[in-house]
Amino acid sequence: MQYRPLGNTGFSISALGFGAFKIGRNQQIKYSQPYDLPDDNTTERLLNSILDLGINHIDTAPAYGISEERVGQFLTHRRSEFLLSTKIGETFENGRSTYDFSRPSLETSLERSLRRLKTDVLDVVLIHSNQDEEKILTQTDTIAVLQEAKQAGKIRWIGLSAKTLAGAEGALDWADVLMLEYHLEDRSHETLIQQAAQQGIGVIVKKGLASGHLPPGEAISFVLSHSGVSNLVVGGLNLDHIQTNWQTAASVPIRPAA
Repeated sequence: MQYRPLGNTGFSISALGFGAFKIGRNQQIKYSQPYDLPDDNTTERLLNSILDLGINHIDTAPAYGISEERVGQFLTHRRSEFLLSTKIGETFENGRSTYDFSRPSLETSLERSLRRLKTDVLDVVLIHSNQDEEKILTQTDTIAVLQEAKQAGKIRWIGLSAKTLAGAEGALDWADVLMLEYHLEDRSHETLIQQAAQQGIGVIVKKGLASGHLPPGEAISFVLSHSGVSNLVVGGLNLDHIQTNWQTAASVPIRPAA
């Protein structure tokens, strides 16, 4: 299935999404191989070619260096063709990543993302967790800031990019979308994915290739065969690899829910 429902949002999302980390940041990375940032011409060609393939989801974040600016610069003329997801809570500047979940910082981050991405509305905004999700969700204004921005029409759907199972479980009561880590070597979220899907929450999988440590074909097939998964975000700078991954994603049969 090339396109799947994103929970109860009404949006039909491509089985494969493009993770825009590598077009904006190459410092303090967890990938198996180092890489250079592509120049503007290469980035513009890559992003537009990805949309031409039929991929209709671009995932970025303030923590991805100059990624948001580049998506805004090179895809603003095609904004209606794809779902745009970004995040709040983490930034990356001057070679350093920092987390700030105070209301002023979160509100500033949202406005900055709108400007950088050159859009009037952010389709999906996720909390960029620092792993202390209980504190983020219960002792800060983070959820309230997202809900207020959604009510104001600046965001369509809100959720959490989780790092812990407990955090993901804590978001089931309010999230429209969850981003979860799930792959061949980590199935800890498997049952929760099905639970979220049954509640109408869209499930986007991150790190399905274990940051490049798993063979793409097998890893993509494993993730997308789960009936509760809406899509899998995969990054990369090689268009041939992305096209191969897209073809793999399009042909994966969904296994029945347990």
